[in-house]
Amino acid sequence: MGQTIISAVLVDDAALTLEELAQACAVEPDWVVARVRTGILLDAGGGADDSGGWRFTSADLVRARRLCQIERQFEANDDVAALVVDLSEEIRRLRCKLSAAGVK
Repeated sequence: MGQTIISAVLVDDAALTLEELAQACAVEPDWVVARVRTGILLDAGGGADDSGGWRFTSADLVRARRLCQIERQFEANDDVAALVVDLSEEIRRLRCKLSAAGVK
């Protein structure tokens, strides 16, 4: 079955539904639900308790795509992929702080 991958830029006020996020990441909705329930996605409690009410931001989309990429490329489980993505995000934040402070 061929899947269409959605490429888009979300604005801050826009949000994706569970199905839209799953489609944008080329995964089943169950993949998203499992990662939300373990706190890997939407850990800030950005939606309702049930999967029907969750709304995902552009930051959630970027994180979900990174998780998918790590899981697929390295055959990593969801915990390992989350750790890699968390560390990558922290490195990016620290580099931004260093750059803002004028440190190269």
